[in-house]
Amino acid sequence: MPRQPLAALAFAAALMMGLPERPAAHEVPASVTIRAFVVQAADRIRLLVRVPLEAMRDIEIPLRGPGYLDLERVEPRLYEAATIWVAGYVTLFENGRRLDPGTVTAARISLPSDPSFGNHASALTHLAAPPLDRTVDLPWEQALVDIMIEVPIAAPTSDLAIEPALAHLGVRTLTVLGFVPPGGGERVYTYTGNPGIVRLDPRWHHAALHFVRLGFDHILGGLDHLLFVLCLVIPFRRFRPLLVVVTSFTVAHSITLIASALGLAPGALWFPPLVETLIALSIVYMAFENIVGARLERRWLFAFGFGLVHGFGFSFLLRDSLQFAGSHLITSLIAFNVGVELGQIVVLLVAIPALTLLFRFVVAERIGTILLSALIAHSAWHWMTSRGGELMQYDFRRPAFDAAFAAAAIRMIMLALIAGAALWGMRELAQRLRLRPRDGSTAAEPGG
Repeated sequence: MPRQPLAALAFAAALMMGLPERPAAHEVPASVTIRAFVVQAADRIRLLVRVPLEAMRDIEIPLRGPGYLDLERVEPRLYEAATIWVAGYVTLFENGRRLDPGTVTAARISLPSDPSFGNHASALTHLAAPPLDRTVDLPWEQALVDIMIEVPIAAPTSDLAIEPALAHLGVRTLTVLGFVPPGGGERVYTYTGNPGIVRLDPRWHHAALHFVRLGFDHILGGLDHLLFVLCLVIPFRRFRPLLVVVTSFTVAHSITLIASALGLAPGALWFPPLVETLIALSIVYMAFENIVGARLERRWLFAFGFGLVHGFGFSFLLRDSLQFAGSHLITSLIAFNVGVELGQIVVLLVAIPALTLLFRFVVAERIGTILLSALIAHSAWHWMTSRGGELMQYDFRRPAFDAAFAAAAIRMIMLALIAGAALWGMRELAQRLRLRPRDGSTAAEPGG
């Protein structure tokens, strides 16, 4: 072979060996799991975080061999990467005051099988231990980065809050965050994406305010619940009819909402899609009743029955949020219900005048009721068929008649007794307001 080609090959090989080894630019990981602890000490907060190395993009990752991480060269770069990708996206608050950005005081590479982040004590010990043996062959995509961030605080008894905005690390991020106060014990939060500001040990008024806002946002953001409330009020817009109908709906969904949060609801996997299907069915039914001619003396009764279903729907959202209630479970349940009711009041304050103006100046009341109800029924029918199709995908089997079945049956009987007592109370209220006369005659005519 001529000398010139040999020299060119030798030069190319030397050039490739001399270049810094790093993987090609990689995309955002599809799923990232983050394990973290907030440890409150006498004069500082220690934030311990474990994230996958591949979630830290646009950094030089030195490699050796067929794609193994060069542990000797990567360790010094971890502090900068941890500051940019983790510390810079976490904000801590003390007694409502935003604290200065934290300082990364430890960072190291760990194996994917390392169990140190099972609890905060072993995580602290692990971060203080010598780094991983430099001879370990670790594919860079499997490497984990363990980080300790420290932030000074004024007092060990301060109220702490954290705003972890780490959703940028993956398309979908799941975070398990443990809070360890000075007195010991641990409170664990599990969430996806960015949860906003999380009060780590909330006072009762903090929890109440948070859940009032959550309930208010939920009723205004839930289109199916909004359409059901609208169907309730389209034919009856006078104060006294609305009082008993809306009260009936409120009492009913409060019962199942609180019961579900306290563990009295069925826990089967098919139960949530069943509830969502029945919610759509409730809208379809109420819309068709408006079309054929609603009867006020039974409207409160249907509002109660379907309210029980909607309460379970509210509880599915609340179930994941109750972890942020701290030790104030009952306060948070009541506050969430208050938020829902405030949202309903806002809907009524907007809907009733709008419907009154519509029926007075645009279209006759009977025709307008039919048109609006038909549009609502059309949308709800598609929801019902779609959700019903998902429900039918579940494998329904005859339950085993064992102790678990007996316990579930007892819970359902308790819930039925509570609902029955509330129904009796609503019947008495309806009769006192002369909305369901004892002689069976129609109590009031639709309209405003």
